[in-house]
Amino acid sequence: MPKFADLFVAPENDPRTDVSARADEKTMLVGFLRWQRQTLALKCSGLDPRALARRSVAFSGLSLLGLVRHMAEVERIWFRDRMAGQRTTPHYDTGDHPDAAFDDAAPDPEMVAEAWRIWQAEVDFAEAFVAQATDLDAMGADPSRSQVTLRWVLIHMVEEYARHNGHADFLRQGIDGAVGQ
Repeated sequence: MPKFADLFVAPENDPRTDVSARADEKTMLVGFLRWQRQTLALKCSGLDPRALARRSVAFSGLSLLGLVRHMAEVERIWFRDRMAGQRTTPHYDTGDHPDAAFDDAAPDPEMVAEAWRIWQAEVDFAEAFVAQATDLDAMGADPSRSQVTLRWVLIHMVEEYARHNGHADFLRQGIDGAVGQ
């Protein structure tokens, strides 16, 4: 059985971009969000569609593929809908089935490829939106809070990914023993 420390990616092989400890606020927030996004991709790397769609436990729809699909929806909601003011339709979730991103995730290669394409398109949009923003106090509309700042959304997104990357740690460990990162 491998040692716990042997299950981590060696620092020289870690594909994630380190976050500068001396950057300005926007650069740091963007850096931490990028690192969290890269962590989700790292957790899913090297797995086939069956492993990506594998459920954590019988009573839950949670899977790595479900997390990718869910995070595509989260990116869309916060950056396209709330910050950019676009009226978009959900990629997966519907009013009568709000957990479709998780529940409908299946070990289909086309579904996996589509999930990654959609997630990447939402990340690309978000990164472009944030790059052009001149002020972290830029406001977006949020139905439950009235308005939110870009700063709040970036911090929330770091939190959202960090929480789900914790789930991804357990999911990946259950698939092939990989932990950490």
